[in-house]
Amino acid sequence: MRSSPYLSLLRRNPEFARLYAAQLASFAGDWFATVALLGLALQLTGSSAVASLVLVLQTGGFAAASPIAGLLADRFDRRRLMVAADLARIPVALAFLLAREPETLWIAFAAVLLLAVGAAVFEPTSSASLPNLVSDEDLPTANVLIGSAWGTMLAVGAALGGIVAATLGRDAAFVVNALSFAVSAWLILGIRQPLQEPRDPAAHPVGGVRGGIAAAIGFARTSRIVAAFVLSKTSFGVGTGVVALLAVFGSEVFGAGDAGIGILFAARGLGALVGPFVARSVMGTDDAGLIRGIAASFVAAAGCYALFPLAPQIWIAAIFVFGAHCGGGAQWALSSLGIQRSTPDGIRGRVFSLDYGLVTMTIAVSTLIAGLLADLVPARIAVWTMAGLIVAAGVGWIAFAWPVLARGRATLEDR
Repeated sequence: MRSSPYLSLLRRNPEFARLYAAQLASFAGDWFATVALLGLALQLTGSSAVASLVLVLQTGGFAAASPIAGLLADRFDRRRLMVAADLARIPVALAFLLAREPETLWIAFAAVLLLAVGAAVFEPTSSASLPNLVSDEDLPTANVLIGSAWGTMLAVGAALGGIVAATLGRDAAFVVNALSFAVSAWLILGIRQPLQEPRDPAAHPVGGVRGGIAAAIGFARTSRIVAAFVLSKTSFGVGTGVVALLAVFGSEVFGAGDAGIGILFAARGLGALVGPFVARSVMGTDDAGLIRGIAASFVAAAGCYALFPLAPQIWIAAIFVFGAHCGGGAQWALSSLGIQRSTPDGIRGRVFSLDYGLVTMTIAVSTLIAGLLADLVPARIAVWTMAGLIVAAGVGWIAFAWPVLARGRATLEDR
């Protein structure tokens, strides 16, 4: 894995470097808060299902807001939209400080939901903007960096978040989260390059919410490979609720409290960081390489999570989590690159919102199922059940996407 192309891009393109740094700042704060909040929910309620509700609200709120966010990204100035999303999240993030007792935990859950709405505006807008900040030749490199930003800060933010929560208290983690949005907004304000092309209303008219969803679905139906990229994250999300069980294993099965949650979430982030780099180096970035890389990611995730419950120590468990999320990070970056290259700028925001909306809705349901399973059956059985769902979804996605390798771009009507 050579670092020079990535460092070279950051040096040559300061506008992209600001967007990348803004993503790092925002994601770091998110994971500081998430680790602390999962520990708080487990402490106040003792329920795995209630703790998993944190992740359900994060993904469910994101899914619910995505259709509107896509319209905003294709209609308004994307730089101003991201700055507004960051600034609006600062006071919301500070609301976590008010959750002190079981009776006030609802405040934290409401804040989680509102933060998810802000993320639903920010993330698809950022992804839709990326092809306008870098050249076509640099797009794969830029996409790997942006794709790995989430994993980078999950690894750093989750690890430090667990340490800060255990030593300085959870309030410190919540304040860091609020400050991260201010830093992100400041960085994006400095981007002067346009983040969208001049609008052509005749080519991709921006209507209402229902019309926006229909336009994105209609475009995805134009070719099998576009549909495969859009459905990749959603298929992966079917079993991703297993992530909610990391809090249970870190805190209770391995008895390591907030620090244990931080270790396993950090391993998840490190995997998501490394996965995009490995996938690009091994599989390549042409359409065939993207399809093969996504298929391999399903195998990695299912296999590692099948072994995870057998780990005798938390450090060994962390290795399996790392391997699983190398697959997760790879498929996220590869599918995003595929959408960026195959989607015109005028509709790209809506297509990314469809993509993100579908996956977050699926993850929300999957997370809720995982949390309920953890209260009904032993945690190990719950993990194996979710790993089985990853296998089933992966087989379905590969069966749908694999013909692309033999036939090239094919319309869905040619199935």
